[in-house]
Amino acid sequence: MIKYIFSLTIIFSASLCAAQIQGHVIRVLDGDTLEILQDKKPVRVRLANIDAPEKKQPFGRWSATQLKDLVAGKPVTVQYAQTDRYGRILGRVYTADGTEANRWQVRNGAAWVYPDYNNDYTLPPLQRDARALKRGLWADKNPVPPWTWRKQNKK
Repeated sequence: MIKYIFSLTIIFSASLCAAQIQGHVIRVLDGDTLEILQDKKPVRVRLANIDAPEKKQPFGRWSATQLKDLVAGKPVTVQYAQTDRYGRILGRVYTADGTEANRWQVRNGAAWVYPDYNNDYTLPPLQRDARALKRGLWADKNPVPPWTWRKQNKK
């Protein structure tokens, strides 16, 4: 019973910290970053828990196109609890029909689960399925995660 009450307390506390914004997607920068127009101001949003290939990386442009096809020019809802060091909102992006863009990207092999920053236990099984089915970037024999690629390509 104590564990149950503790779990509810954690969940309730987390929900108190969460915020939500709505707007239309005006720009997709890459496979895990977009801008929405909210109250006539652009707001940059980084999809939480995932990391998409960089633009110059294999599948980078393809990943961005996947996200564009899903959200560009459309209304979205962003649920978030924090911003990152660049001032971007870190959130879950939902389309009008309820599709979560973060999950969509992982499920379709357009992004990795970001292991050091993931707090969504439902994402790793989606990645395992995408990998097993060789979807998107998993069609490559040895795909390089973006965090590794960035370290290898520092200037």
